[in-house]
Amino acid sequence: MTATYTFDVFASLDGFGAHNGDWGGYWGKQGPELLDHRLALYGEEQRMVFGANTYRAFARMLASSTEGSEVRDLWVTRMRSLPATVVSTTLEGPLDWPDADLVNGNAVDVVARLKAESKVPLRSHGSLSMNRALMAAGLVDRVQITLFPVITGQTGLDPIFHGAADFDLDLIESQTLDGHTQELIYRPTLHA
Repeated sequence: MTATYTFDVFASLDGFGAHNGDWGGYWGKQGPELLDHRLALYGEEQRMVFGANTYRAFARMLASSTEGSEVRDLWVTRMRSLPATVVSTTLEGPLDWPDADLVNGNAVDVVARLKAESKVPLRSHGSLSMNRALMAAGLVDRVQITLFPVITGQTGLDPIFHGAADFDLDLIESQTLDGHTQELIYRPTLHA
């Protein structure tokens, strides 16, 4: 039996994963339902998988944050305590992550092996280019998009699916959090 792999990502309505504007974290749209839901989601036993760029961004963001900042929301603290695999051909250890393995290699090969060997589900938050490659290789079982009600046409960064293959998406679950943020979970299939 292979482990389920979920590509978990935050997005603006126009498909950006980040911004360089004055929106703040979560595009200023976080609420108690979203934060509680994220904490419950990351309370489950699982293994995180990160590419080098996302690992660097998380490590830098957490190192420069203070105890009370939103960067250290309870779900982020929980995510950091989960076992993790960081896939990279450029990073060198040791990593500033409590329970992380650094694996040098091609993400498709590494994740295929993890899916075959892991006894717990796999989840990746962010790691856009790595997850686009994993989707194209048929290794992503679920795409979980938390869709914030904003359009960042001027300030959007990191187009999530830029350069990705074409996919058909089957909706598995959906819910509204805090009355305005959508969480959509899809099963992706390469479009023939």
